[in-house]
Amino acid sequence: MTASEYTLEHLARRLEARRVGPPDLVIRGVASLADAGPEHLSHLSSPRYRTALASSAAGAVILAPQDLSRWSGAALVVDRPYLTYARATRLFAQARPISPASFRPPVIDAAADVADSAIVAEGVIIGARARVGARVRLHPYVVIGADCEIGDDVELMPHVVLYPGVRIGARSIVHAAAVLGSDGFGFTPDERGRLEPIAQLGGLLIGADVRIGAATTIDRGALGDTVIGDGVKIDNQVQIGHNCQIGAHTVICGCVGIVGSTTIGRHCVLAGGAGIGGDGPITLCDGVVVSGMTHVSASIDTPGVYSGGVLHGPTRQWKRNALRFGELDGLARRIARLERQLAAAEDQMTEKNA
Repeated sequence: MTASEYTLEHLARRLEARRVGPPDLVIRGVASLADAGPEHLSHLSSPRYRTALASSAAGAVILAPQDLSRWSGAALVVDRPYLTYARATRLFAQARPISPASFRPPVIDAAADVADSAIVAEGVIIGARARVGARVRLHPYVVIGADCEIGDDVELMPHVVLYPGVRIGARSIVHAAAVLGSDGFGFTPDERGRLEPIAQLGGLLIGADVRIGAATTIDRGALGDTVIGDGVKIDNQVQIGHNCQIGAHTVICGCVGIVGSTTIGRHCVLAGGAGIGGDGPITLCDGVVVSGMTHVSASIDTPGVYSGGVLHGPTRQWKRNALRFGELDGLARRIARLERQLAAAEDQMTEKNA
């Protein structure tokens, strides 16, 4: 049995599932119901895929107790199939290979502390007094500035850049071309209107089990640290400004922009393209979900789902609606005036009939 194949009995134990079917059935991968073959494990996590279950050739399926009667093959029965599927994928995932540093050896400052078990690829640069923990994996051309701290089992993909003083907690993963700890966007005009930079003297603290997507940028604090809490998941091409505080286990989807000094609570979701920023610092309480392309310009203190923006439509209709949008205030005033006039007329009629 190799590292990428397991018996059904082994999977049942690892995934804490009830096994239905032969214990020695060998599973060698994970696939969708439509694409799975006899050596694949698949999953049914939504009623909309029940028709695909009937025709699936999967060797075994992760499903809920109420769906077991719909499937005649081997199964792993659990209360939350999608969560179990997520855990199963990690069992079959292969570590990303790192080529030996044969072409361009890494440059490691003599004052840096790099664990013996860390893997350092070609072209990596590690600055003075940086600390790299056990089993860390540094892919080609990663740059780690002076005084950075990298926790155990962290993986940095190619061309990740850590400015000096960035701290990353254990088991976090940062994808290619992310830039962490660059200067925040701080300027002030002088007497002649020229913009003078404000030195960014703070740092960036990233918790444990964080995932940061490709080409994402997170600024260091102006004073004090920008903080990304434990378990936060950040998608590609996200911008987080200086001194933001992101609560634990929050999800930030692609192309979100968060203005500096924003506080996001725990277990929030910012959907794709959302923008957080207004005239002053904004705070979102725990459990806020912001739908895609929504602009949040004021603090939110009640958990729930919040949406904004204008939905798409045929261009000619959209343009007419956009032009009329500017008339809404006037229309609202006219309606209010007509309502007052109508109420007065009704009062007069009532008095005449009395």
